[in-house]
Amino acid sequence: MSLDDLFPSGLTGWQIALALLSVLVGWLLSRLARKGVLKLAERTPGISNSVAQLSARFTQYSLLLVGVGVGMAFLGANVQPLLAMTAIAVVVLILVLRGVADNFAAGVLIQSRQSVKIGEEIVVEGPDGTLRGVVQELNGRAVLLTTVDGRTVHVPNALLLTGVLVNDSRHGARRSELDIRIRRAADLDLDDVIALVSRAAGGIDGVHAREHPGVSVASVSPERWMLILRIWHHPLHGTAVVSATVRGVAETLERSGVQAVVAPRQGPPPLVTPETI
Repeated sequence: MSLDDLFPSGLTGWQIALALLSVLVGWLLSRLARKGVLKLAERTPGISNSVAQLSARFTQYSLLLVGVGVGMAFLGANVQPLLAMTAIAVVVLILVLRGVADNFAAGVLIQSRQSVKIGEEIVVEGPDGTLRGVVQELNGRAVLLTTVDGRTVHVPNALLLTGVLVNDSRHGARRSELDIRIRRAADLDLDDVIALVSRAAGGIDGVHAREHPGVSVASVSPERWMLILRIWHHPLHGTAVVSATVRGVAETLERSGVQAVVAPRQGPPPLVTPETI
């Protein structure tokens, strides 16, 4: 396709001037629009810099192309071949970038709604089961997590938006449970033991004082009592706080002459058996 096929002969100076003016105005508007998008993104909480830059470039190039198209129209260009080529290019681009566009749109929704933030611990569905990790980065394609065992996971924004998301940090505290098996004795009172366990747990460093430790009775048998201790702690400090609580409660019970087994709870309360502690 030659220039003679696009532009008719006999162009006037006004047509050329208007075409150049159209391109110039389109260029200026594209620059202003880019700055406006960046400022809007700064005022919108949760929008990352990568998403803001990508949105600004898309807006800038779109307005620039509009200015060029209007300028060609002033020159009397035959736009039918250009429209056909543009339509083909758009279709190919949509097919190629469909996943990218889905993730970008999902990323904008995630960051604008602030369903997750950097530094929060979340749980998502992975290829081999659930994944738990701390959010390190939010970008236009994926959410980057660092798992507790040191792996880096890239979760596509579209998958995070449509799948099940558990945010362990949004509440500001997380609850953990411990199982305590107490061997019964004639000189032991259940209420006194519960109060002792509650005081011991409340004195552990990292256990929240606002949400007091709670102790409930899971089962009672002639040989022992089975208690459930519930404590609240920082969402990211669960392992350390639970470990300190197990040790502190066990030492307190031992000093008081109470035979007990203290362990983090892994599931539903264990069944009562005639076995001794």
